Amino acid sequence: MKHLILIGFLFFTGFLLAQKPIFTTAKVKAATVYFNSVELAQTTTATLPKGTSEIVVKNVADYLNENTLQIGAPSYVTVLSVQFTNNYISEYEIDEKSPLIKTVRDSIRLVEKEIQKVNNAKETEVKTIELLDKNQQVSGLNSGLNVAELMKMMAFYKAKRSESRNAIDGLEDRRIKLNEALLRLKSKLEINTKKEEKTSQGKLVIQVMNDVAGIVDFDINYISNSASWSPFYDLRADNIASPINMMYKAQVVQNTGIDWKKVKLTLSSGNPNQNNQAPILNAWWLQYGNQYAYRKDTNQAMRNQIQSVSQGVAVEAAKEMDATSISDFTTVSENQLNISFDIDIPYDILSNGKAHSVALKELQLPSTYKYYAAPRVEKEAFLLAEISDYSKYNLLPGEANIIFEGLYVGKTYINANQTSDTLNLSMGRDKKISIKREKVVDKSGTKFLSSKKEQTFTYDITVRNNKKEAVQLLLKDQYPLSPDKEIEVILAESDGAKVNVETGILTWELNLKANETRKIRLSYKVKYPKDKIIGNL
Repeated sequence: MKHLILIGFLFFTGFLLAQKPIFTTAKVKAATVYFNSVELAQTTTATLPKGTSEIVVKNVADYLNENTLQIGAPSYVTVLSVQFTNNYISEYEIDEKSPLIKTVRDSIRLVEKEIQKVNNAKETEVKTIELLDKNQQVSGLNSGLNVAELMKMMAFYKAKRSESRNAIDGLEDRRIKLNEALLRLKSKLEINTKKEEKTSQGKLVIQVMNDVAGIVDFDINYISNSASWSPFYDLRADNIASPINMMYKAQVVQNTGIDWKKVKLTLSSGNPNQNNQAPILNAWWLQYGNQYAYRKDTNQAMRNQIQSVSQGVAVEAAKEMDATSISDFTTVSENQLNISFDIDIPYDILSNGKAHSVALKELQLPSTYKYYAAPRVEKEAFLLAEISDYSKYNLLPGEANIIFEGLYVGKTYINANQTSDTLNLSMGRDKKISIKREKVVDKSGTKFLSSKKEQTFTYDITVRNNKKEAVQLLLKDQYPLSPDKEIEVILAESDGAKVNVETGILTWELNLKANETRKIRLSYKVKYPKDKIIGNL
C-alpha cells in the first residue's frame, strides 16, 4: 500500500512538472517616462492550480532591464523565479486546446489539400496539351491516313485541346477562390489569437508556487530604455503690452513594442528654419597665428554662436486646446532632484517611434518687453520678453514655437538652467528696426611705432526705429581683450556705453522715438610687436 501511495505521489509530481505553461497577456496600466527611459507598470491575471506552475506573460517590452523587474503577487503565491525572453515559441502548442482555433486550423488544412489537388489536376491538363501539340504531325503526308481518318484526327485534337484548355481555366478560377478562402481563414486565426493590445516579442517566464487554486492577479514593473520625452512650448502674445500665454507640452516617443492604451502617464525629468534666439556676446581674446586661418575660424565661431542655441527642423504650431481643463488634470510635483508631471487624462501612445504631443499645463507669464541687438554678430533687432521669478513655473530647457500677434514667427529656445534672476525669451526678429554697423575708413588704419604695430578700428553703429511707437533698445558691442602683456588694447571711444572691462562688452540702453535715427561710435586701438600677427582682429 505504501508503495502504491509513493508511486501515485511521484506520478502526480511528474504530472505537475510536465504540465504545459499557463499563458497570459499583460496590460499596461501606467507609464512613467524619463528623458531616456520609461518605467512601465503592467497587470495580468492567471488561473493557477495548487502547487507549482510556470506562467508565460506575453505583451511585455521587447527589451527591458532585467535588474529592474519586480513581480507583485498575493501573499499565498510565492514567486520562485522570473526570466525575460523575446524568443519564446512553444505557446503555439497550447493554442491547439482552443476549440475555435482548432476548427479554423482544421479548415486551413482542408483548403490547403484542395489547393494541392487543383494544382495536380492543372498540371495534368497542361501535360495533356503538351502531348497533343507534340503529336499534331501524325497526319502528315507519309502517314497513310485517308481524308476521313484525317478529319476524325483533327476533330479529336481540336475537341481534346479545347477541353483541356477550358479545364485549366476552370481550375485556375478554383485555385484563386481557394487561396482567397485560405487567406480569410488565416486572417480569422490571427484575429482569434490577437489580444486587445499590440503583442510584442517580449515575454516573462515566471515560476510560482500557489497554496490555493484559483484566479491570481500579478503586478509587473520594470524599466525599458525604448522611450523618451522632451519639453516643448508654445509662446503666444497678442502685443508687447500683454503677458505671454505659454502652453507647456511634451513630445513623447516610445518603441517598446507594445502600444500604451488608455494609460496613466507621468513625465519626469529625473533620469535617464530661421533662428530666433538672440545672439550672446562672449569675451573676445586676441591671439597670435596665421591671419587668414584665424579669421576663417572666428567667422565660423560667430555663426556657430548664433545657430547653436536653437536648432532643428521647424514644425507646425500645436493645435489649440482647452487650456483650463488641461491644467486642472495635470499635477506638478517638485522634489530636490527632479520635476514630475502626473496626468490624469488617459493617453494612447503607440509603439511606432513617432513623437506624440502631450499637453501639460497652460501658464500666463507676466512679461516686460524690450528690443535687443548685437550688430557685430547679427544685424537685426530681436524682441525679448523678460520673465522675472521664473523658477516657480518649473520650466525645463526646450524648444518653443513663437506665435506673436496671431502669426507663427518661428522657434526659440528656453534655457531654464541659467543662473540669472530674469529669463529672457526671444520672441523673434523685428524688421522695423534697422541696424547698420560699418567701419569708418578714415578713422581706422595701421601705424608702425619703432618695434610696435598700432592698429586702430573705428565703427559707426546706426539704429533707426521705423515703428509708429517708441521702443527701448538694448544695444551691445565689444572690443577685444589682451591675454598677453605684449598686446595692449585701448578703448578710445565708447560713446557713453556701460563698459564691462572683464568681458569687453559695451552696452547702450537707447530710448528711440518713432522714426528716430541714432548713431553711435566705437573705437579702439591694439598695439603689439610688429613681427607678430594677430589673426582674429
